[in-house]
Amino acid sequence: MGVEDNLNKVKSNISKNITLVAVSKTKPTSDIEIAYKSGQRIFGENKVQELQEKHPALPKDIQWHMIGHLQTNKVKYIASFISLIHAVDSIKLLKEINKQAIKNSRTIPVLLQFHVAKEESKFGLSIDKAIDLITSEDFSSLKNVSIYGIMGMATFTDDKNLVKTEFNKLKGIFDKLKVDHFKDTDEFKEISMGMSGDYELAIAEGSTMVRVGSTIFGSRNYDN
Repeated sequence: MGVEDNLNKVKSNISKNITLVAVSKTKPTSDIEIAYKSGQRIFGENKVQELQEKHPALPKDIQWHMIGHLQTNKVKYIASFISLIHAVDSIKLLKEINKQAIKNSRTIPVLLQFHVAKEESKFGLSIDKAIDLITSEDFSSLKNVSIYGIMGMATFTDDKNLVKTEFNKLKGIFDKLKVDHFKDTDEFKEISMGMSGDYELAIAEGSTMVRVGSTIFGSRNYDN
């Protein structure tokens, strides 16, 4: 099956109220164009360089999501067009996003990244650090970033019970933050969790946004 068939199959598995981010990292613009012609408008990349190359080469109504770890010195390259930054895990990064948003006369939506997986290599905040961050004076001064919700990754494992537990923990973090800190913030509504191997399980546990790559585009090409 090709990109169009794969995309349609994924779409048929998820309800209309779930946002599908087609993860196009390492994939050529020709593959993205096929998905675009099939109606997909939201694409996720994890490298700033790829975003810089693909954004000008593709239709302007594409919503680009930065889903990978973002270094502060790279924010300026995507600040003018990025639709959502998924993986924010420090006040330092938030400040830089705010600074670059001001320069581009816009407000940039972001998600706070949480660490719920067993792997230590994954980035993300703990609930305590997140509360410290969002209740800080530094945070209250940031007027050009908007927190749209949270994101996280489960452990890469075949143990479905572990994955389910981690997704459930992420949903619990969202619920706590929503009630205690964002109850009057309408845009705080996204839980970005679930990828190709576990997106259906993630949706069952409360995900509102799934990041699906290889199931749509095939296995990734790391040679380019």
